[in-house]
Amino acid sequence: MMTLWASAAILAAAPATQADLDRLAATLGYRYTILTNRPASCPPGTPRCFEADIAIAVPSDAPALPVEIRYSLVNPVLKVESETFDNRTINGDLNVLTLKPGRSLTPGQVYHVKLTGLGAFFSRNHMMPNAMLAVAGLAPRVIAATRTGTDAETGLETLPFVAPMTDEAALARSAPDDQTMWRTPERAFALYAERGAATPVDVAILPRPTKVTRPVGAPLDLSRGLRVTTDGFARAAIAPALAGLPVGTVPLTIRRQAGIAAEGYRLTIGQGGVTIAAADAAGASYALRSLAQQMAAEGTTLRPLIVEDAPRYGFRGLHIDLARNFHSKAEILKLVEQMAVYKLNTLHLHLGDDEGWRLQIASLPELTEVGAYRCADLTEKTCLSPQLGADPSREAPTNGYLSAADYSEILRAAAARHIDVIPSFDMPGHSRAAIRSMEVRYDRLMAKGDKAGAERFRLVEPGDTTRYSSVQHYDDNTLNVCIDSTYRFIDAVIDDIAALHKAAGVPLTTYHIGADETAGAWVQSPACKVMMAKTGMQPRQLGAYFIERISADLAKRGIAVAGWSDGLGHTDPARMPPKVQTNIWSNLHAGGVAEAHGQANRGWKTVLSIPDLGYFDMPYAADPNETGYDWASRGVDSFQVFGFMPGNLAANAALIPDILAQPKAIADAVPLQPGRSIAGIQAQLWSETVRRDTQVDYMLFPRLLALAERAWSKPDWEPAYAAGTGYVPNDPRVDRARLLTGWQDFAGRMGVQMRLLDRAGVTYRLAPPGARIANGRLEANAEFSGTPIEYRTGGTAWRRYDGPVAVTGAVELRTRTPDGRRASRTVTVSP
Repeated sequence: MMTLWASAAILAAAPATQADLDRLAATLGYRYTILTNRPASCPPGTPRCFEADIAIAVPSDAPALPVEIRYSLVNPVLKVESETFDNRTINGDLNVLTLKPGRSLTPGQVYHVKLTGLGAFFSRNHMMPNAMLAVAGLAPRVIAATRTGTDAETGLETLPFVAPMTDEAALARSAPDDQTMWRTPERAFALYAERGAATPVDVAILPRPTKVTRPVGAPLDLSRGLRVTTDGFARAAIAPALAGLPVGTVPLTIRRQAGIAAEGYRLTIGQGGVTIAAADAAGASYALRSLAQQMAAEGTTLRPLIVEDAPRYGFRGLHIDLARNFHSKAEILKLVEQMAVYKLNTLHLHLGDDEGWRLQIASLPELTEVGAYRCADLTEKTCLSPQLGADPSREAPTNGYLSAADYSEILRAAAARHIDVIPSFDMPGHSRAAIRSMEVRYDRLMAKGDKAGAERFRLVEPGDTTRYSSVQHYDDNTLNVCIDSTYRFIDAVIDDIAALHKAAGVPLTTYHIGADETAGAWVQSPACKVMMAKTGMQPRQLGAYFIERISADLAKRGIAVAGWSDGLGHTDPARMPPKVQTNIWSNLHAGGVAEAHGQANRGWKTVLSIPDLGYFDMPYAADPNETGYDWASRGVDSFQVFGFMPGNLAANAALIPDILAQPKAIADAVPLQPGRSIAGIQAQLWSETVRRDTQVDYMLFPRLLALAERAWSKPDWEPAYAAGTGYVPNDPRVDRARLLTGWQDFAGRMGVQMRLLDRAGVTYRLAPPGARIANGRLEANAEFSGTPIEYRTGGTAWRRYDGPVAVTGAVELRTRTPDGRRASRTVTVSP
């Protein structure tokens, strides 16, 4: 967002009216252009920077107003060059452009603000929308030119005010040794050709079953539907999985059987009916999901089939961030159903962070009355400040929260599908929404004269003068871990959430406290100085003290603590309870292997959340038109996720390069101890750049299916783990031929799954086609061969691509969903 502030002379010129401000916001031009990620020089002490231009076009009939422009830029602004504007950062990513003294805006003029920002700017979609005009005494207004749009063909969100990024030499890389290249159509063509064509589908089940047999026998005709009989299972325990199957007369027998692994099953199709044996209701449900997938491939006439199946890992998770930008209950319920389809069993709901608090807590109404909304009120008395380019409307879909009833409905839907729900409220860092909300509560009760009530849940200490900056550049987002009111607040929240779980009939078993990225607070806190004097602790030990104390409080309630590995790693295992879940989120090439093994060696439930394959807020490919942050990876596509080897982390050096696209070796410096193991895998979707439910689908699917496969079944190309064994790029011990065979089988099954996703209303990503023009002929391919491809030349009608075709000039191409309703982004190839 941006700000224009006028001098005293301008302020005196004419009184500003709301109508004038509204008209200017509706007509002001605004254009953001990334100039280069490789400037000739950066400010002293800055290793990497980028340069951008903001063009502000003043209409010829613009009123003279003392305005400011507020805008969000996630990268810190290092320098602004402009004869007209100054820039200041308010907090986090919120910036303000103000008119310099004596300056004013002239109608009909275009003003340029050249800014230098920290780091790099690799995607058009990193620029936040909804820049705002503000004038003292008037209601701020969003500059219409900075609102998002929607592409008619793809349904994707667009940012019309951000200029195209086309200069690969200037924009694709920033570090001198960065080897990243954009995934152009020509490069995609070569990549898809190397990976090979999809294998024709025989067994369509995804995740891939452990063992499949095709016995000899007559096909089974299911056109008459299925008549279900259960033995040892309550029908309600498998009801959601039954719901998608036709009802009729063909016998389907489901029985409980000992000797089958937890969540495993045996599915037999043939001899006049279908039988399912499972040790538990989860396994029986998964068998029914497998049956439905196979019916989607074969129709109502099924050849005899025996599937013997069980998961590799007991923890198969999906994390969804509702805090940064809210996502609807309907979207969460849709995801819960898709998790069940693909045999994921843990939903990690991230409900509290700096930018939002998203769950109703009855005893603390300000958490959602204030903390669930971002608007234009910079006093933050009614809402949070408009971070991340927030639409300030209270009705905007990025605002809002789950009511107690909403949350209970999600809990019940998940439990019915054998999915555990882990609520997450990040603390002690990442807690700005809670802190600001409790300050509003404090002010309200102080105004009533209730000092004790006001201070009961206050999360700041007035005498704390510590200055810090969090990873997201906030200076006020960390709970004070040395004051009693912090722990009273956390106790109240946990007890309220536990009560919600109990009322829904779904006990709270695990609570995720975050515990990551604490920003060096508390150094000048009087309460912390007293505590440190008594205990001998140093400031760096206070975070561990907080985690250990909260973990013990949870254990007393029978609740296991979960947290991110960087925070948990600083604790003393002897002071932690026996049950601890740690989510490993360091990169493979940046200590992730040692961290995972080290925390597993503590006996903790170790879940791989590694960004190289599990952070689905990273872009699918290095492309300036793809959505997603890229601090951890420039591209996490379905192939990279599919190829991951969770049982031998160092072996991934054979397949996955580092953040600079450089192949690098990975050592096993901290080997797994005998008897220790990884508990499972979790996909993460953080929502800073994800503002719509359709974008949630786009970022998760189809790569979530690849992760589901890796969590369920062991890859054929994964070498057996040998403690202390490191790997190098293209290591021959990783069988690439088997990987490609596995991928081709997966790609074949994806053809069926895409039809099922279409039917379920999932707006998954369609990768644009690969293409090249060789000797005057267009050649094209798709990420999943068999995906429909269309092309056109000179703006003519789209045509189906069925094979090489003679062309002249540039050609536009796109892929289409099997149901024909959506298209991918359009790409262009030239001779």
